[in-house]
Amino acid sequence: MKRRTFIQLAGASALAGAYPGLALAQEKVKIKAGYLHTLAVDGQIWLADSMGLWEKAGLDMEFVKFQTGLELFQAMSGGSIDVLATGAVMSNFPARGRGKVFLINDVEFATAQLWVHPDMGVNSIQDLKGKKISTTTGTTAHVFLDKALRANGLDPAKDVDIVNQRMPDAVTAFISKAVPAVALWVPFNISVKKRNPDAKMLVDASSFYPEAAIVGGWAARNDYYENNKDALKRIIKAWAQANDHMVNNAKESIELLQKKYYPNVPLSDIQEQYKAQKMFTSQDWVKLYEDGTVTKWLQQVTDFFIDFAKINNAVPASKYFDPSLYLDVVKS
Repeated sequence: MKRRTFIQLAGASALAGAYPGLALAQEKVKIKAGYLHTLAVDGQIWLADSMGLWEKAGLDMEFVKFQTGLELFQAMSGGSIDVLATGAVMSNFPARGRGKVFLINDVEFATAQLWVHPDMGVNSIQDLKGKKISTTTGTTAHVFLDKALRANGLDPAKDVDIVNQRMPDAVTAFISKAVPAVALWVPFNISVKKRNPDAKMLVDASSFYPEAAIVGGWAARNDYYENNKDALKRIIKAWAQANDHMVNNAKESIELLQKKYYPNVPLSDIQEQYKAQKMFTSQDWVKLYEDGTVTKWLQQVTDFFIDFAKINNAVPASKYFDPSLYLDVVKS
């Protein structure tokens, strides 16, 4: 048996001891899950896949890739997926009554970044006044951009022209110099660095942590949440093992993920993505769930969406986020 395979199997067996429910024979449950292919969102997904944890949890997971969280929630609202994993958009649609948040992946500590072209007259955030900035509105990048502009005395609604595009298109517009700035999330920064070596990153989301922490995680369709809590608990069980393995064995986990699930992305770039997110062990998350920190973080971003999208009668995070499923699983 190859050494890496042995390590993976041994790790899975050892972790299964901490979550004995996974070792029991269970009736397979099929779940269709949407996701974004960025490490902060799907790292635990693919590590769980490589360790066989979804199957051990009695789950037949079908994962469907999307480009943005907006598309994810639209698909879930339409019934084509049951659950989803995404970033800041998790604080948007559930506040409209569309989805229940039940699991947090990480804090997107530095995944959102603001890039500019100095040769187009932008060397600071103040230089953006009166200029165009491409991004995908209503996403992690937009939430971060709003905070960065306000922190530097610029009104996002009056002082700059925010151009709403799908992120691949926003990055293409920046690379071609159709716009002097782009607010993006990793790994889209990789294309910028390769195509525009003279481009400059002004700031990333880490500058506003924890006052403006942006969390990513999982949400379920309302009817699915109401009728399938056991299935959601199985997701949490598998996720918790993968998450702890990733936190405690970061080097090995990142190398495995890059080789098997990100073969076209250099290892150094995947390592950079890992550093851009802030992860916690499953037990550390217990504290953050119980003391209201997660609810507070979600509400901060929901407040942005209430203002930006003019959400009337918004559902507060304390109502759309249910920590009980996670706490039942991890504390048992």
